[in-house]
Amino acid sequence: MWLEARHQRIQSLLDRLDRVTTEQIVEELDVSRETVRRDLLELEALGVLKRVHGGAIRISSEPSIDKRITTRVKFKQAIARAVAQRIDRTLTLFLDAGSTTTLLAKELSQLSDLVIVTNSFDVALGFNAGQATPGNRVIVLGGDLSSRIAATSGAATVSEIGRYCVDMAVLSPVAVDATYGATSYDPEEAAIAQAMVKNAKKTVILADYSKIGLRSRISYCTAGRIDLLVTNARAVDQEGYKELAAKVREVALV
Repeated sequence: MWLEARHQRIQSLLDRLDRVTTEQIVEELDVSRETVRRDLLELEALGVLKRVHGGAIRISSEPSIDKRITTRVKFKQAIARAVAQRIDRTLTLFLDAGSTTTLLAKELSQLSDLVIVTNSFDVALGFNAGQATPGNRVIVLGGDLSSRIAATSGAATVSEIGRYCVDMAVLSPVAVDATYGATSYDPEEAAIAQAMVKNAKKTVILADYSKIGLRSRISYCTAGRIDLLVTNARAVDQEGYKELAAKVREVALV
């Protein structure tokens, strides 16, 4: 069984059981204990699980956006400024709910003649700070109020995204690698991001250096579908960067 397939099977077991023993994985995958040990080490390094005596437990969730927005702020801010500097004409943009897109919204509020379509209240409020700027407009997508973040989500939100055809989807994933592309922890957030990718002419992924070469649970945009990846210069030292950079259409290092 290939490495990626084993990792997916282990994650599926954890999603169902929350805790698995080494013996359960050996039996389920029909591999050696040594193979399981290596797989658990790799998945722990990716932040998918925590190894415990005799097996592993699932890490319950991704950190909340309130916590994420206070981590690696200078790196995320550099990404937000770099993206804003590339906006030189009238555009309609999708922005999803993320710590980096929230910072980007504040940068974009200083520009003019932009329309932002978002499910994030933080993004909407950040962009609305520049409401006196000529031509700017923010559209908040309807739907159910998320229990995890200040945003709308669910089938109604995904359906409403389908009404728009925008110039660019600017998204902030949990992780991004060459094999699975941009990934998210939460199924509803992944569904929204995937719909935004589908209904945008270009896809821009904002990922600080710590997200490069890693993957989360659900893929929503393959590496080959990414038109522009904006990350920090120190990302070049991350394992998996070269493979990722070779698959995306353009990388901007800041």
